Amino acid sequence: MTGKINSYKDLIVWQQAMDLAVTTYSLTKAWPKEELYGLTSQIRRSATSIPANIAEGYGRDNRGSYQQFLRIAQGSLKEFETHLQIAERIGLATHDQANQMLLATEGIGKMLRQLISKLAPE
Repeated sequence: MTGKINSYKDLIVWQQAMDLAVTTYSLTKAWPKEELYGLTSQIRRSATSIPANIAEGYGRDNRGSYQQFLRIAQGSLKEFETHLQIAERIGLATHDQANQMLLATEGIGKMLRQLISKLAPE
């Protein structure tokens, strides 16, 4: 993407985090109903928290607040990765599904770190 960032929606990291959240909902639709208030809820919540915190931070008035929300997004990303690995270990997600999503989280994590670094005071 080229050009000026006019909204959090222009951020590739937000776009990819949104894609991850949508993929998470698709994956977890097939999970057993007894997991709805357990792992399903936890992984969905952490997945949606990532783009939500990127957007909320973007809407803040200062860099420090923005960085803090990006750090919260990073924490949610790590929480998501952990839930996904648990899901794989207990047989809710296949190895291929987990690996594909973990590749996405790796890229999102790198972009979050870069954005936090760019917002750091000089």
